[in-house]
Amino acid sequence: MTLHADANPADVLRGALTSPTVKHHAAIIDPVALGGLMRAIGNYDGRPETKIALMLAPRLFVRPGELRKGEWSELDLDEAVWRIPGDRMKMGRPHVVPMSTQSVALFRQLRAVGNPRNFMFPAYHTSLRPMSENTINSALRRLGYDANEMTGHGFRSTASTLLNESGLWHPDAIERVLAHKGVDRVRAAYHRGAHWAERVRMAQWWCDYLDQLRDGAEILRSAFRASSG
Repeated sequence: MTLHADANPADVLRGALTSPTVKHHAAIIDPVALGGLMRAIGNYDGRPETKIALMLAPRLFVRPGELRKGEWSELDLDEAVWRIPGDRMKMGRPHVVPMSTQSVALFRQLRAVGNPRNFMFPAYHTSLRPMSENTINSALRRLGYDANEMTGHGFRSTASTLLNESGLWHPDAIERVLAHKGVDRVRAAYHRGAHWAERVRMAQWWCDYLDQLRDGAEILRSAFRASSG
């Protein structure tokens, strides 16, 4: 007797197994439009703390939750580094963020106008909680950017796209500065050593580039020439 199946066993599972949904965050990746966004942020007329958060968001490569929940005890402004503990990172690993001179200056400004004791960005009505997760996105809407144009999380996509397109930086250094997943222990150790100096240079170059765009640089190549000349 010959046994045969009238139906494909895989059909039983079809529909029961679903592919994970990848959420894409709206982001500006056109250099000219990015310059316009940086100028708009500079003209933001809301709370000073919110304005500084908006100015830091594109400069630090961190996720919105990592920024708004940041604590002053994690910062070393003299060393220009921000050490984020693993329990606040999406990947569960401690992360060290190199800071540009512009970012350090903004944090010093924030300390002067805000509450320097616990959260860098406390909630409006209490210093015992961080600012709302909607604050950055609400500020972007106030500036005229809708959810299909730019989001707080989109600043990371902006940086990733333009840093990779520049051709100036090792892809692993870019992945490391963004604290992306998929870095095994061996590569992570390599990244901490070989790419730290590159990440420091990248952080400063990126902030200088943002300032150039804000001040009217029109195309990506002009900024590259200025930084390498």
